[in-house]
Amino acid sequence: MTSTNPAAHTTPGAVTPGPRAQLDPRRSTETKAAFKTTEFFVYIAAVIGVLIASYLVQTTDGHEDYFRADRAWFYIVILTIAYIVSRGIAKSGSREHYTDTDRHTGV
Repeated sequence: MTSTNPAAHTTPGAVTPGPRAQLDPRRSTETKAAFKTTEFFVYIAAVIGVLIASYLVQTTDGHEDYFRADRAWFYIVILTIAYIVSRGIAKSGSREHYTDTDRHTGV
Protein backbone atom coordinates (compact mmCIF):
# COMPACT_ATOMS: atom_id res chain seq x y z
CA MET A 1 0.00 0.00 0.00
CA THR A 2 1.43 3.34 -0.97
CA SER A 3 0.36 6.71 0.26
CA THR A 4 -0.25 9.60 -2.08
CA ASN A 5 0.32 12.17 0.65
CA PRO A 6 3.76 13.80 0.00
CA ALA A 7 4.10 14.78 3.65
CA ALA A 8 4.00 11.11 4.62
CA HIS A 9 7.24 10.46 2.70
CA THR A 10 9.37 13.20 4.26
CA THR A 11 12.16 12.30 6.57
CA PRO A 12 13.04 14.22 9.72
CA GLY A 13 15.24 17.19 8.88
CA ALA A 14 14.27 17.16 5.21
CA VAL A 15 13.68 20.47 3.45
CA THR A 16 10.11 20.90 2.32
CA PRO A 17 9.38 22.72 -0.91
CA GLY A 18 7.75 26.13 -0.86
CA PRO A 19 8.59 29.65 0.19
CA ARG A 20 11.06 30.05 3.03
CA ALA A 21 10.08 31.92 6.15
CA GLN A 22 12.11 35.08 6.68
CA LEU A 23 13.68 34.97 10.12
CA ASP A 24 15.23 37.97 11.78
CA PRO A 25 18.90 37.39 12.52
CA ARG A 26 19.60 36.91 16.18
CA ARG A 27 22.11 39.53 17.20
CA SER A 28 24.27 39.20 20.25
CA THR A 29 27.15 40.77 22.06
CA GLU A 30 30.06 38.77 23.42
CA THR A 31 29.01 39.10 27.06
CA LYS A 32 27.76 41.70 29.48
CA ALA A 33 29.60 44.99 29.52
CA ALA A 34 32.65 44.81 31.79
CA PHE A 35 31.37 47.41 34.25
CA LYS A 36 28.22 45.30 34.84
CA THR A 37 30.16 42.34 36.25
CA THR A 38 31.08 41.54 39.84
CA GLU A 39 34.69 40.83 38.86
CA PHE A 40 35.04 44.46 37.76
CA PHE A 41 33.97 45.70 41.19
CA VAL A 42 36.21 43.18 42.95
CA TYR A 43 39.11 44.35 40.77
CA ILE A 44 38.48 48.02 41.59
CA ALA A 45 38.18 47.24 45.32
CA ALA A 46 41.41 45.22 45.25
CA VAL A 47 43.32 48.00 43.47
CA ILE A 48 42.05 50.58 45.96
CA GLY A 49 42.95 48.25 48.83
CA VAL A 50 46.51 47.82 47.54
CA LEU A 51 46.95 51.58 47.12
CA ILE A 52 45.59 52.33 50.60
CA ALA A 53 47.75 49.63 52.19
CA SER A 54 50.83 50.96 50.42
CA TYR A 55 50.06 54.45 51.61
CA LEU A 56 49.42 53.44 55.23
CA VAL A 57 52.46 51.17 55.65
CA GLN A 58 55.35 53.53 56.14
CA THR A 59 58.78 53.64 57.68
CA THR A 60 58.76 53.47 61.47
CA ASP A 61 61.52 53.55 64.09
CA GLY A 62 63.98 50.83 63.17
CA HIS A 63 61.86 49.42 60.32
CA GLU A 64 62.05 50.33 56.70
CA ASP A 65 59.03 50.81 54.45
CA TYR A 66 58.45 47.20 53.40
CA PHE A 67 55.45 47.97 51.16
CA ARG A 68 56.93 50.55 48.84
CA ALA A 69 55.14 52.06 45.86
CA ASP A 70 56.98 49.88 43.34
CA ARG A 71 55.75 46.74 45.08
CA ALA A 72 52.19 48.13 45.25
CA TRP A 73 52.20 48.86 41.53
CA PHE A 74 53.58 45.37 40.86
CA TYR A 75 50.58 43.91 42.71
CA ILE A 76 48.25 46.15 40.72
CA VAL A 77 49.78 44.84 37.49
CA ILE A 78 49.20 41.27 38.70
CA LEU A 79 45.59 42.15 39.56
CA THR A 80 45.12 43.70 36.12
CA ILE A 81 46.47 40.62 34.35
CA ALA A 82 44.19 38.40 36.44
CA TYR A 83 41.20 40.61 35.62
CA ILE A 84 41.97 40.51 31.89
CA VAL A 85 42.30 36.71 31.98
CA SER A 86 39.02 36.36 33.90
CA ARG A 87 37.23 38.54 31.32
CA GLY A 88 38.70 36.44 28.52
CA ILE A 89 37.43 33.27 30.15
CA ALA A 90 34.02 34.86 30.69
CA LYS A 91 33.83 35.87 27.03
CA SER A 92 34.81 32.51 25.61
CA GLY A 93 31.71 30.84 24.28
CA SER A 94 29.10 33.00 25.97
CA ARG A 95 26.77 35.48 24.38
CA GLU A 96 24.21 38.03 25.53
CA HIS A 97 21.36 38.16 23.04
CA TYR A 98 19.47 41.29 22.19
CA THR A 99 16.98 42.36 19.57
CA ASP A 100 16.97 45.33 17.28
CA THR A 101 14.22 47.31 19.03
CA ASP A 102 14.31 50.20 16.56
CA ARG A 103 12.98 47.98 13.77
CA HIS A 104 10.25 46.41 15.91
CA THR A 105 8.94 49.62 17.45
CA GLY A 106 9.19 51.72 14.32
CA VAL A 107 11.28 54.37 16.07
